[in-house]
Amino acid sequence: MKVAETVQLREQLIGLLEGGQAHAEFDAAVADMPPGLRGRVIDGAGYSPWQLLEHMRIAQWDILEFSRNPRHVSPKWPEGYWPPDPAPPGAQAWDESIGRFRADLEAMKELVNDPENDLNKPFQHGQGQTLLREALLAADHNAYHLGQFVLLRKIMGAWPEK
Repeated sequence: MKVAETVQLREQLIGLLEGGQAHAEFDAAVADMPPGLRGRVIDGAGYSPWQLLEHMRIAQWDILEFSRNPRHVSPKWPEGYWPPDPAPPGAQAWDESIGRFRADLEAMKELVNDPENDLNKPFQHGQGQTLLREALLAADHNAYHLGQFVLLRKIMGAWPEK
């Protein structure tokens, strides 16, 4: 792949990770979520906004760590990826989770943008996974669950209509 094509691919991946092209951006989806609704489970949904936020954070962190740490051990599926309690454990937990999600997203973008990282080279510690695949996986997973998050907020009457 030519250098210009690689630069363009990296830019496109970063844009996909940031969101906002074909779906809501993370910050817009989580902004001003009423504290009283963060732990609420809607009939039929199976999880609360808190559980969804934490699931997104944990899954993105796992993808990031797999991509940069050959000794990383993923949490056990599914219990390691979903908090058991529907409500945040404390008043600061919501904001801390958002901050950690953002930090891990920035770290993933840095990995993708680093020309020293070959996007197509399989990780030695994986089973054929590449940084390109992991960045696409993170973007896809985030987009999927951001859609769910927005839908939960709409059902709860907590989505700002414009």
